[in-house]
Amino acid sequence: MSQYLKELIDSHPNITILSHIYPDADALGTSLGIYALLKADGKQVEIVNVSTDLPKHLDFLPNFSKIKHKIDYAQSIIIACDCGSVDRLGFALESRDVINIDHHKTNQNYGILNYVDPSVCASAHVAHRVMKDYYPITPEAATCFYTALLSDTRYFTTPNVDIEVFDFAQQLLQEGADHKTVTYNLTQRRSLASLRILGLALGTVCLHRNATVASMIIDRGMIEATGAKMSDIDGFVDYARSLATVEIGILLVMYEHGIKVSLRSKRCDITALAEYFGGGGHRNACGFVIESTDSEALLDRILKKIETLGWSEC
Repeated sequence: MSQYLKELIDSHPNITILSHIYPDADALGTSLGIYALLKADGKQVEIVNVSTDLPKHLDFLPNFSKIKHKIDYAQSIIIACDCGSVDRLGFALESRDVINIDHHKTNQNYGILNYVDPSVCASAHVAHRVMKDYYPITPEAATCFYTALLSDTRYFTTPNVDIEVFDFAQQLLQEGADHKTVTYNLTQRRSLASLRILGLALGTVCLHRNATVASMIIDRGMIEATGAKMSDIDGFVDYARSLATVEIGILLVMYEHGIKVSLRSKRCDITALAEYFGGGGHRNACGFVIESTDSEALLDRILKKIETLGWSEC
């Protein structure tokens, strides 16, 4: 399969690398890692994300400044990174060949090639696996992939971390990943706005279903009062899940086009919950976006669906 990947890439004069709207460290780390490998191989390649609000603390990643917000290549092959459905890439791609690299359980396999492995912790792991046989992993690429791995495992604390994850981390370090730079930028560069909005968000914490579910709501007023961006809110849902009695954490963020919902669980599989509302993700980390302006009504619908699904499924 990886040989066909190289043949497909080589058969196109131009390559466009995309990742999902409001990209996180796995999306950007995976796409920038692939970008570094293809540039080192002499390919004509562009890296694009439709969102103009990119996480500022990731600007240390090699080639971060090369990320554009529109596709310039008219007939390029698309490499989609860390994106479960083609609509979340934000571009009309009906006439393009798409290579789909992801690790979401709910991925819709929308590519002509689909490298999707839900058993691994990060899309970067999938990318490294399919690229390494034909594109030598450079220190730049290793740093990007390592950033993705640390972020998506929440520094090796997620339930799916196993010995393979640590083996992959060791391999990336051997390939030149800059551990010091990565950990500093991921942990020591929060914005003041992110701390201020975190305080407001924590003030909204409510417990439901005998304190087994916790919710938080961030409304437009909080965002406007603090000047926070979507990237400043990344990881907030983990605070809801971290409570001792809680099994599922829910974060609702009201933004200009609707409500973005993040779901996290400690043990139960919540993919069915996200899929019910048109979203997707992983067993313990999912989400969806919905066109609504009533966060309380939406929260009530989510809680009712949790009750309907029961712990065995959700």
